[in-house]
Amino acid sequence: MFTGIITDIGKVRAVRAEGAGRDRRFEIATSFDMAGVALGASIACSGPCLTVVEKGPGWFAVEASAETLARTTLGEWGAGTPVNLERSLRAGDEIGGHLVSGHVDAVVRVLSRRAEGGSIRFEIELPAALARFVASKGSVSLEGVSLTVNDVQSGRFGINIIGHTAAHTTFGGMDAGRRLNMEVDMLARYVERQLAGRLGG
Repeated sequence: MFTGIITDIGKVRAVRAEGAGRDRRFEIATSFDMAGVALGASIACSGPCLTVVEKGPGWFAVEASAETLARTTLGEWGAGTPVNLERSLRAGDEIGGHLVSGHVDAVVRVLSRRAEGGSIRFEIELPAALARFVASKGSVSLEGVSLTVNDVQSGRFGINIIGHTAAHTTFGGMDAGRRLNMEVDMLARYVERQLAGRLGG
């Protein structure tokens, strides 16, 4: 479990095909103190929850199956790709964003980017299948970042990124056309399921 508060921007330093070329292994450079990260630990890497399979000072390795590569942006990663990193939530940790599982629901596109006051306004593609889970002033995770939805329109929703978030996540370098890992708010998913059950019953 995660909170969507990014604590490091890592960088892919190597990619290697695994399992007859269908899976991949990524080595990611990080400023995390890896002495305190156990093998088998979970780290959210731009959204997806991945398992540390090897590590060393200033780096760790994770593996992604063909299924994960097909359903996230990880298949597009190469050496030099920046990655939003968050270690898993521990009992007693502050939940600064919202509860994030690290399971990607869809890959969406940035439709536009523009300056708006002291922030950056992004318009994000909204798949029809996920529209019922996204509400104005609700939460969403994009590239592992907990964000507040400003407004929702047909086929899109808007978010604003403040300067601190732009500087400490990969959003600072994003432009229109960029593909993003999206996870809807799990609370919205459970509420929708409860309402659907009541209406169906």
